[in-house]
Amino acid sequence: MNKDPDLNYSFPVRALFVAGAVAVVLAATPYRLFDLDRFFAPKELVLHATALALALLGLRRAKTLELSRVDLPLALYLALTFASALFAADRWLSTRALAVTLSGAVMFWASRAAAETGARRTIVAAAAAAAVAGAAASLAQAYGVSSELFSLNRIPGGTLGNRNFMAHLAALGAPALILAAITARRNWAAVCGSAGLAIITCALVLSRSRAAYLGLAAGAAVIGFGLWRAGRFRSAPETMLRIKSLVLAAALGILAALLLPNTLEWRSGSPYLDTVSGIVNYHKGSGHGRLVQYGRTLRIAAAHPLLGAGPGNWAVAYPKFVADYDPSINYNTGRTINPWPSSDWVAIVSERGFPALAAILLALLGLLAAAWKRAGQAADIGEYMEGLALASALAVTAVVASFDAVLLLPAASLIAWTLFGALAPPAPALRSVALTPRLRRRLVLTAALLGCAAVLRSAGQIAAMALFSRAHTAAQFRHAGWLDPGSDKIRARAALQQR
Repeated sequence: MNKDPDLNYSFPVRALFVAGAVAVVLAATPYRLFDLDRFFAPKELVLHATALALALLGLRRAKTLELSRVDLPLALYLALTFASALFAADRWLSTRALAVTLSGAVMFWASRAAAETGARRTIVAAAAAAAVAGAAASLAQAYGVSSELFSLNRIPGGTLGNRNFMAHLAALGAPALILAAITARRNWAAVCGSAGLAIITCALVLSRSRAAYLGLAAGAAVIGFGLWRAGRFRSAPETMLRIKSLVLAAALGILAALLLPNTLEWRSGSPYLDTVSGIVNYHKGSGHGRLVQYGRTLRIAAAHPLLGAGPGNWAVAYPKFVADYDPSINYNTGRTINPWPSSDWVAIVSERGFPALAAILLALLGLLAAAWKRAGQAADIGEYMEGLALASALAVTAVVASFDAVLLLPAASLIAWTLFGALAPPAPALRSVALTPRLRRRLVLTAALLGCAAVLRSAGQIAAMALFSRAHTAAQFRHAGWLDPGSDKIRARAALQQR
């Protein structure tokens, strides 16, 4: 039996990160009556279960709680989100969004602690593998593989539910994949990294996601500039060979997407050229729609500047600020068709208020500054690439989150916050709190209660979908409504059955 407590702690933690990262991407249910929730509910379940297990393992061995310049604004963001949830119009939606935010923060702190015990390579590899797995599922759908677990709308989304969500995750995982390939200890691992980048690149091209294209361009620019100024780190023959292999792999991925026949039925004769040429077009189409949506959403923020309308409550608040017809609103339910706006930052300021937006941006900017500092002070290629990969991942997130929901979604939240924590350099503590046995027990109990509540909520949603999909009687529909009281579809059907 292993007597080393650090090793006994490290193995289950590493296994949790690997299993959680891959499972959150692949988790889905076959209940097609629930277009988005059949993907989000199981992914939320994986996120909450992973965060809960990591929190309990970490608190058991923690002796102090240390808050750095990044932790303080992040903790403030969580506190403001919690306060906003208390005053939300729809508590069911607010607690769901709050749970995703809390679990994402737990993944950040857990991955940072695990990285300091030597698990950084494993965590980065897990995030990269998750991105490749999501892209591979998307390619399988694009090239003719059918599955009950694949998305039928906005294909090829694979198990992510939407091609844009898949592309966002692929772009976010690219810096981790590049880091893992360049710093791999074995040549076969570097080759696997190059193959993974080819898969991700091919899936990104086929996705036609403009937000992902822009985000990937920002991340690539950061890595390209960093490698250009890498100097002696870049000049090693093995490093140069791996960089060239990655560039070749990306080129092959692009060529494969453009030349290999697929089952995607685009209306345009030159779909990929049209996407690239219209990447910043805000005069018509979805670009113009985003501007209209942003303008109307900012009215919510102006009306609720301190705490917003409540986490997850944009769908409830938005119709109240629209005077004329809006195609994004379901006028039968009085809510928007999509549960969030087309931007994390717009969603946060409207749902949680201006102070919350300032807090989360301050935390991310603190991480960016630390990343560049680490790269500037690096003693070897590994440390240099870790700082560079963190800066690249932050750039991808900042850009993609400006045009779509990212950190608000369970899969991207788990991968993004895990990467941020694993790659965050050590920082001096601005405040330290010693954990007495009594305080530790209270923290463990609080984490267990909150985590179990989040897990049970997501499990209840999945059970409600399963019951609703095979229900025939009024009692069955009513029971499904008890399991998921926030579902408009279930509520409407249950009310119809009672007539």
